[in-house]
Amino acid sequence: MLREAVRFIGGTAALIGGGWVLRAVQGAPEALGASPVEIDAVARRSPHYRDGVFVNMEPASEASLTRQEQFLLARDVIGGGSAQHPATPVPLVTPDPSVTAADLAATWYGHSSALIEVDGYRILADPVWSDRCSPSRAVGPQRLHPVPAALEDLPAVDAVIISHDHYDHLDVDTIKQLALTQRAKFYVPLGIGAHLRAWHIPKDRIVELDWNESAHLGELELVCTPARHFSGRFLTRNVTLWSSWAIIGPWHRAFFGGDTGYTKSFADIGADYGPFDLTLMPIGAYHPGWPDIHMNPEDAVRAHRDVSDAGLLMPIHWATFRLAPHPWSEPVERLLTAAEGDGVRVVTPKPGLRVDPATAAMDPWWRA
Repeated sequence: MLREAVRFIGGTAALIGGGWVLRAVQGAPEALGASPVEIDAVARRSPHYRDGVFVNMEPASEASLTRQEQFLLARDVIGGGSAQHPATPVPLVTPDPSVTAADLAATWYGHSSALIEVDGYRILADPVWSDRCSPSRAVGPQRLHPVPAALEDLPAVDAVIISHDHYDHLDVDTIKQLALTQRAKFYVPLGIGAHLRAWHIPKDRIVELDWNESAHLGELELVCTPARHFSGRFLTRNVTLWSSWAIIGPWHRAFFGGDTGYTKSFADIGADYGPFDLTLMPIGAYHPGWPDIHMNPEDAVRAHRDVSDAGLLMPIHWATFRLAPHPWSEPVERLLTAAEGDGVRVVTPKPGLRVDPATAAMDPWWRA
């Protein structure tokens, strides 16, 4: 008998019914990455890896939806209504790759993909340039706007950081192309290196870290900091680690939230590695059914306050892929309301616009 269920993969409510998934991933086995056996050899060295899976420091509650609610949620996410899409094309800005790396700046390319500049270093975070965040090029959440620049038009980057292995944060085609067009190393949480090795990324270009482990790149320190989330490609969950990242230069500091629920670990991160001058916090794909693994906008403001004193908050993880049934622009509107109430400075750039925190201005471009 065929069974239909909803699995929450990368924050996406994906309807799985019998052979549906097999058809969806047919022809794309490479995207699935390494097997749990290949990952285990590295993962087992972590105290956060127990009985073959990684665990959150602060356990997340299980999804609280009934079977019928799960089915309706999956239907709403897959089908969607007009409110879940931008009413007009998203305005894009073409970045200038010739600009010298700044003391502090950031360019948002959509969803969680961003180029972060700290003290003359460029760090590319969670690059996803494919049209779909899925193991399939034919099925799965599709972009709501183009990427503002081609991968080959990026300036030379000093590091690529990955938060976790969900398809909307780790994309095989993007990673393989970056390996050809850039010379930077890939800094990843434990276990994700096995995916990269399966995609023929040279071992000497992969640095795997556990929570609160760090790597140095000249004067820059990259710290793999905790997050409250989960991992998985296809049906295997939590065999690789998930993380946020602290980017620490000699004069400035940036925090990349990646994909996470609110956690008490943010206060520890702020105390140990902050305060941060710039934070990139996820604000979208929230739902009452998964309250602890994706922050809502109010959580993002709270997390920013935990890690930053007077720094700038740039929202990520919204506008690009439809991963939850809330209206398309609701996350950023709620963020502005929460930030104003807490006195937090926010910048909302069009995709591709390079932000200098010293001169950043709020632009409600989505309302146009």
